[in-house]
Amino acid sequence: MIVADTPPLKIVQGTALNDQQKKDLLHRLARVEGQLRGVQKLIAKAAVPADCEAVAQQMSAARKALDRSFVTFLTSAVVTHAEKAETTEEAIASTRRLASLLEKFA
Repeated sequence: MIVADTPPLKIVQGTALNDQQKKDLLHRLARVEGQLRGVQKLIAKAAVPADCEAVAQQMSAARKALDRSFVTFLTSAVVTHAEKAETTEEAIASTRRLASLLEKFA
C-alpha cells in the first residue's frame, strides 16, 4: 500500500464558505482520511475472524465522521449564504438550493 504525501490545500477566498468553516471541514476530513488509513491497515493485518469486528467498528466510526462532516458542511453553507445574501429573496433561494442538496445526498 502506497500513500502519497499531498501538499496542504490552499484555501481560496470566496462566498461559499468562510475561511474558518473551510479550515474546520478540512480538519474533519483529514481525520476521516486518517481513520480510513487505519481501516486499511486493519484489513491488511486481519488474520482471524475476530479481527472483522475491529474493522467493522472503525468503518462505522469513519462513516459517522464523514456524515457529520456533510452535516457541518451544509449547516455552514446555509449560515454563510444567508449572511451574504443581499435580499430576503436571495437568502430564500440559496436556502432552497442547499435544502435540495440535503434531500438529494443525505
